[in-house]
Amino acid sequence: MFFSTTPRPHSLRAIADVTLKPFWLDDPSKPQLAPSLTTSIQTDLAVIGGGFSGLWTALQAKQADPNREVVLLEADEIAIGASGRNGGFCSASLTHGVENGFSRWRDELPTLTRLGAENLDGIEETIKQFNINCDFVRSGEIGVALEDYQIDDLREEVEHANQIGVRAQFLNQEEIRARIHSPAFLAAVREENVAMINPARLAWGLKEACLRLGVRIFEGSPVVGLEERRETLILKTSQGQVEARQTALATNAFPPLLKHLRLYVVPVYDYVLMSEPLSEAQRDAIGWRGREGLSDNANQFHYSQITADGRILWGGYDAVYHRGNRIAPQLENRPATFGLLAEHFFQVFPQLEGLRFTHAWGGVIDTCSRYSVFWGTAYKNKLTYAVGYTGLGVGASRFGARVMLDLLSGEKTERTELRMTKSKPFPFPPEPFRSPIINFTRWSLDQADRNQGRRNLWLKTLDALGLGFDS
Repeated sequence: MFFSTTPRPHSLRAIADVTLKPFWLDDPSKPQLAPSLTTSIQTDLAVIGGGFSGLWTALQAKQADPNREVVLLEADEIAIGASGRNGGFCSASLTHGVENGFSRWRDELPTLTRLGAENLDGIEETIKQFNINCDFVRSGEIGVALEDYQIDDLREEVEHANQIGVRAQFLNQEEIRARIHSPAFLAAVREENVAMINPARLAWGLKEACLRLGVRIFEGSPVVGLEERRETLILKTSQGQVEARQTALATNAFPPLLKHLRLYVVPVYDYVLMSEPLSEAQRDAIGWRGREGLSDNANQFHYSQITADGRILWGGYDAVYHRGNRIAPQLENRPATFGLLAEHFFQVFPQLEGLRFTHAWGGVIDTCSRYSVFWGTAYKNKLTYAVGYTGLGVGASRFGARVMLDLLSGEKTERTELRMTKSKPFPFPPEPFRSPIINFTRWSLDQADRNQGRRNLWLKTLDALGLGFDS
């Protein structure tokens, strides 16, 4: 399917009155901010970052040892970053999907699949234990083919998934259109072990759970420097400091306190629309009663879900890198991309023409060249980090947090002995080379989508080296 590069008038009308704010964060149930750190304190474990990775680290540390002193420092407010801006897909996959895992860690993929399933179960158990109202539903995910050449890729994905114990089903054109009514869908794969959630409410619920267990949380407290002592690290904030025996760094795509991590992580901007609630007639026109997550099989793909109150989230396609790893609030508003997203939406669901979008937003994803999280330690094992989730961190962040705690303990576990845990992605080149290489790669991926998936020499070279660029 050829997606238009020029929005039609009805697509622009659909976004004319959007609120430029993440829908998930525009919520009256949003909790009050925790205080900022204004004094000098000590702790056993300090967590830097109040997204999913940081929250899961703090919570699991307290659950494992209630007597452990844990402090969490968030530069702004809980869920303000990727944790409150994503599509709400909570997948069991730790490897950014079956095919990426199959190509990189084929020998240990059955183990990673089992650990991922256990991790998703752990997320659901935590939601139930702390009564977190985040619209969690194990509805599964559907990946659709929009071009004939993609159908064989989907069949291969199902074959690989079944080999490692992932429950996946191939759907032909009649079967997928019976579930979700779109003239664009030619075939699909349905994977069961994926949940849909309201991500901001999950983050806020984890915050409340941490507070209930005794974690001290400080928002509006950016860590501006690290200083190593013999047995501790000093984390300096703008108004105070924390002396910690151990530290977990969970800052996602934002500039890391460990400068060498900038070689491995690229902040990529992703953009999202949220519609008004569908009427019953509109819902009948598209089906989609199972609330499955939805994505397409292109390089520049779209993703979508139906919320508990009947809205459609529609995001993806553009993955925009700004020279010099630039991150700034004004980059969250990209009218050209919002127009394209609306146009593509109505190409997929023409029967919904006239539907309006209420919210539009953008945010940064911590992309790495292997598309999945990696770990490491620093300061003589007093600090550990997890970064590089590349868009699938909603579920995998709990596992990433567990590995960070394992690494800080210094003990060998099944998780720390994985080749996935011990290895690093290939670094991205520094500027001034980074921008032209990434932009040429994006152009090449777009050309492949427009030419029956045929990959040029540059993409074939990246494939051979096991490298990539994705959101």
